[in-house]
Amino acid sequence: MDALTLFGLLAVTAMLVTYALEERSAWFVLAFAGACLLASIYGFLQGAWPFGVVEAIWAMVAVQRWRQRSMQ
Repeated sequence: MDALTLFGLLAVTAMLVTYALEERSAWFVLAFAGACLLASIYGFLQGAWPFGVVEAIWAMVAVQRWRQRSMQ
């Protein structure tokens, strides 16, 4: 396994874990956004730009969800 594949695996694993924990704290929503951003970077570095674009959009959606939850 090369470094890029390992980076992608860690990014997607972080997405899974933080998504599962979102109900516990708004901070996990923000962490999910960060994990989505890492997955987006992985997608662009790997050459799968559609994956990178979609993950960047998910990151923006998650940041918006974090803002809404933190205002409550």
